[in-house]
Amino acid sequence: MKPNIRSIHRDLGYFYIGLIISFSFSGILQNHRDAWKPEKYTVTEKSVQIKPLLIDKIEEDQAKQIGVSLGIQDKFRKAMIKKGELKVSYENHDLEINLATGKGSLVEYGKTPFISQMHYLHKSTSNWWIYYSDIFGISLIIMAISGALMIEKGKNTFRLRGWKLAVAGLIFPLIIILFFAL
Repeated sequence: MKPNIRSIHRDLGYFYIGLIISFSFSGILQNHRDAWKPEKYTVTEKSVQIKPLLIDKIEEDQAKQIGVSLGIQDKFRKAMIKKGELKVSYENHDLEINLATGKGSLVEYGKTPFISQMHYLHKSTSNWWIYYSDIFGISLIIMAISGALMIEKGKNTFRLRGWKLAVAGLIFPLIIILFFAL
């Protein structure tokens, strides 16, 4: 069978249909990552109690020790005291304790199942995935061009009508780049 524009367009479409759906879905998730935080959702929240602390400043070692005493074996990020509350952030936990009473809460986070894995598609920086994504991007360009050239007769050809829609489709990203990304 001799390859032509239709067969190239069709076969690339069939080959990449799963990736097109996955990338589209993960792209939508990426666009709204601040709304549903795919890398972090509350797994458990429990009350904790320590001895009251009459301090107004906390050292990193002191904050780490409090976490260890509560059974947190997570990567320490930061600690601060604000309005009488000790706030300690770990990679997968947040700890808030009232300094005067020693009462507080410990929140444990986990990754949102499936959504966080889809989110990874747009965050991955491994070489093999970057090259595969580049090939996919080139294939989408080929599919777009071949799709535009497939209709050769009639009033809806690319030459007569399609180029106007293509230009209109380019206007929106250009507006975003020119006015909002600078």
